[in-house]
This record gives sequence, C-alpha cells and structure tokens, in this order.
Amino acid sequence: MNNNDIFKKLRVALQLRDDQIVEIMQLVDFRISKAELGAFFRNEDHPNFMECGDQVLRNFLNGLVIHLRGTKENPKNPIDVIKSHKADGGERTENKEKKQEDKKPFVKSNTGQKPAFKKKPASNPKSREKKPEKKIEIVEKVKFNNGKPKKK
Repeated sequence: MNNNDIFKKLRVALQLRDDQIVEIMQLVDFRISKAELGAFFRNEDHPNFMECGDQVLRNFLNGLVIHLRGTKENPKNPIDVIKSHKADGGERTENKEKKQEDKKPFVKSNTGQKPAFKKKPASNPKSREKKPEKKIEIVEKVKFNNGKPKKK
C-alpha cells in the first residue's frame, strides 16, 4: 500500500471534497492546487498520474488533525466535524453559521412608500462631466495565415 492508496482511502472515509482537502492543507501552510490533487487520485496507468510524496501526505495528516481536533485555544469534537461533513454534504458548519449571521431579518414596512432620498449637488461642476477614456491598443492588428502559403 503506497501513499496514494492511503490518501484515497482517507478521502473516501471522511467524505472530503478536493476544495476541503486544499483548505486542510492550508491549515499547515502547505499550498496545493486541485489539479495536483486530481493527479494523486488517478489510476496508476493514467498518463497524468503522480506519485504522492511523503511530504504531501505528512502535511495532509497534520492538517487533518487540526481540522478535526481544532487547536488548544479552540478545541473541536472530531465526531461532530465528521457528522457535519455527512449531514451537510461536505459544507462546514462554521461557514453555515457565518452565512446565517450575515443575513439580516426582512422587515416589511406598513407605509407602502419608499423613503425619499435627496441627491446632494456636486461641489465641483466639472466632476459631473464624464471624461473620455483613452483606448490603448495593446496588440496591433495582425493577420494570421496559420502557416499556409498564399495562393496566387
């Protein structure tokens, strides 16, 4: 059993998506892209298969410990974290709580009228005028013939 097999089995057992694995790796300051992760999870006979090194697996495991247990200052219950993955389809409960806090309660006004907003006049009359934007041509107009010789 190699590192790729261990990585695959942990991903399936904990029901982790690629974006969650990237977040877990960032907990230990290890940057990895989704494309690199996809290469680890491919079949060995696939041309884009990549061997998972010891450093990648070590950083994932260290990040997983922080993700499941939390820190000393903010401990978590690992069972609750795993259940939240299953219940929310992988969406973390912290993100869900933040989304609910961001929402403001809808209050319907009984007056039925919109409040009147007054526009303040601009202090500088020149600021009202729109200035024409200068169009900068980055690439000159070039005709491509795709390597075909001209017909005469």
